[in-house]
Amino acid sequence: MTARTLVYSPVALMLGTMVLPLLPYPRYAHAEEWPQWRGPRGDGTSGESHLPIHWSDTQNVRWKTAIPGKGHSSPVVWGDRVFLTTCIEDQQKRMLLCLDRTDGTVRWQREVLRAPLEQKHDLNSYASATPATDGKFVWVAFFDQPRIELVCYDLDGHEVWRRSPGEFHSMHGFCSSPVLYKDLVILNCDQDAPACIVAYDKYSGSERWRADRPNRTRSYCTPIIKRLAGREQLVLSGSRCVAGYDPDRGEQLWVVDGPTDQFVASLVTTDDVVFVTGGFPTLHLMAIDPDGSGNVTRSKVLWHEQKMASYVPSPIASGHWFFVVSDGGIASCWEARTGKLMWKHRLGAHHSASPVSADGNLYFTADNGDTYVLKAAPEFRLLSQNPLGEDCRASPAVSQGQLFIRTLRHVYCIGDSKDEGVTR
Repeated sequence: MTARTLVYSPVALMLGTMVLPLLPYPRYAHAEEWPQWRGPRGDGTSGESHLPIHWSDTQNVRWKTAIPGKGHSSPVVWGDRVFLTTCIEDQQKRMLLCLDRTDGTVRWQREVLRAPLEQKHDLNSYASATPATDGKFVWVAFFDQPRIELVCYDLDGHEVWRRSPGEFHSMHGFCSSPVLYKDLVILNCDQDAPACIVAYDKYSGSERWRADRPNRTRSYCTPIIKRLAGREQLVLSGSRCVAGYDPDRGEQLWVVDGPTDQFVASLVTTDDVVFVTGGFPTLHLMAIDPDGSGNVTRSKVLWHEQKMASYVPSPIASGHWFFVVSDGGIASCWEARTGKLMWKHRLGAHHSASPVSADGNLYFTADNGDTYVLKAAPEFRLLSQNPLGEDCRASPAVSQGQLFIRTLRHVYCIGDSKDEGVTR
């Protein structure tokens, strides 16, 4: 496939950055975009209010659009566009789709690459990495064995640039999502070979930095970037450690050994505490003080438990508490700085999706498509259980007072009951 190279002037890019935030939202005064894996802060939290609490496959469905192929990646939303990836398995096509957020119409779809289907875990898919967008471009990562491909498109679906961080080796497939930071797009490439985190210039595709990853062990985590302990930090678990990096230069700031080999779930933070859940072959919950340098395994671990952890679903934080649902459906709440267990409760049989939060509520979607809405509080309070009747592996997205839920066959836009429903 031949890439089409587009040139964008620095003035145009600057004007786009200046103008877009000034555009009014038609309905919600505090609306946010959902630009990447786990939203604007990379941790599943939304500043939205008045999000739906009750819905079904017919109630409060703004629209429902059938998606070709299969994929576990989450939708991302910016303005009037929804982006997601899928794989047409019988044609070996990895695809990027753009939907109209108002009615679910497919605006365009692009074949990112065509390649033999890689070996993967049964719980993974061939389109598991969530795209990222800044409202001017969209970035997507796929595995084109033996190499990873990171590709940038404009909002009309024209390819801008294409880069490969290098070969990738894992018996369970690929799923790390690109994340955005300032003028960088950053991708984690943990694998069973020389591994790295790599940062590219968002607009030109030039490599800006590359950080070596220790231990050379496959993991599948998408990093988070937060201001912690008075400095910007890129933090992730994986490859037999938990580590913090300077996101501007890629220099490692601190590292905690273990507590196990492989990780999938992203981290979250609150009260200046980093919270880890995972992994394989043993499950752990761990809280880390990110104010350190060098190896801080013995000095900065605040607490450590080996019960009710999750491997695939990422946790979520609210106030002084961490919330996590295990793969087997046991939800729990933990006090961030002490590790005190506040409550535990079963939510369905099995969970793969990561929760989101908005307006003081938590949204946990189970594999059977039921979403449990809970109060984000140290006392358990279930507000609703909302079935869609379709299996689901992807995490929800939140934007402009609506939820976007990708099941194995459709994308649902869950919104105000006054909206007229559309099915496609």
